[in-house]
Amino acid sequence: MKDLIKKLTEAWGPSGYEHHVRKLIQEEVADLADEVRVDALGNLICRVGQGDTKVMVAAHMDEIGLMATFVEPKSGYLRFSNIGGLINSTLFGNRVRFEDGTIGVIGLQQVTNSNRNGSSKLDDFYIDVSDGNGGNVQPGSPAVFWREMEVRGSRVIAKSLDDRIGCVVAIETMRKLAKQTPNEVYFAFTVQEEVGLRGARPAAHGINPDIGVALDITYSGDEIKNAKVPTRLGKGAAIKIHDAGLVVPPAVRDWMVKQAESDGIPYQLELITGGTTDAAGIQLAHSGVPSGCISIPCRYPHTTSETVDLNDVQACIDLLTGLLSNSVEL
Repeated sequence: MKDLIKKLTEAWGPSGYEHHVRKLIQEEVADLADEVRVDALGNLICRVGQGDTKVMVAAHMDEIGLMATFVEPKSGYLRFSNIGGLINSTLFGNRVRFEDGTIGVIGLQQVTNSNRNGSSKLDDFYIDVSDGNGGNVQPGSPAVFWREMEVRGSRVIAKSLDDRIGCVVAIETMRKLAKQTPNEVYFAFTVQEEVGLRGARPAAHGINPDIGVALDITYSGDEIKNAKVPTRLGKGAAIKIHDAGLVVPPAVRDWMVKQAESDGIPYQLELITGGTTDAAGIQLAHSGVPSGCISIPCRYPHTTSETVDLNDVQACIDLLTGLLSNSVEL
């Protein structure tokens, strides 16, 4: 599993440009699904099984990134805008990678004690792509943050664990199911989640599921003075109750909790007031879809050092496999 996590997290794929990640996932799932297709927006949709209940499982392929918008005429430095939610206080000195492999470093004009503390606006930053002969990156070129994956005991540290780790959970569940499920399950690897759940909505309309399940990261409440949330690294799969875009129906919550308890899978309950997942988009398809989310606790989201615990990842795989191995009736 570590090799798969490394392959996916180090892949290049900001929102709207997920094609490299999609190709890697297609190679992984080619023999694990009964049908594989790509819809008009770029979502990769894999059907496993045939049954009375349609279950849609969504994990997004995209990651936050940057878009070069202007080249300063004298210096060649690039001005940029955001692709998804950036944290300005983490930008200075970070490395970014463009699709052609060009590496840039984010600089900050007029560095002071004040703006070192995160008070800078996005317009104060630039990307240095000079190789001594000037850079070749043009406006309209997207980039992602760049850093290799590291492993520290049971902890994985990488960029884009949001939400490549959800993709890993989906792939490993497909592997464990081995095409054996009494349901009709659609694993949707979605696009453009970070810019507004844009892939999940049309994917759900196309699938028209009876039940939706998103796979995504969630905040960890075990950092110093962090948000007061109950989830912790190493304490198991997080079963969502509520977030800013989704109130999980009690029947969906109970379905997940009962499965976890029946299989002896460690779990915790997730309640957050900010942020949401693809489940918020799925629930609004057609006349409505009861939807929930299985989350992986994560420290330092939307940075190059997102951190998850492999025991939590395995718990999520085991929980999702258990849910899909049995007939789904809410």
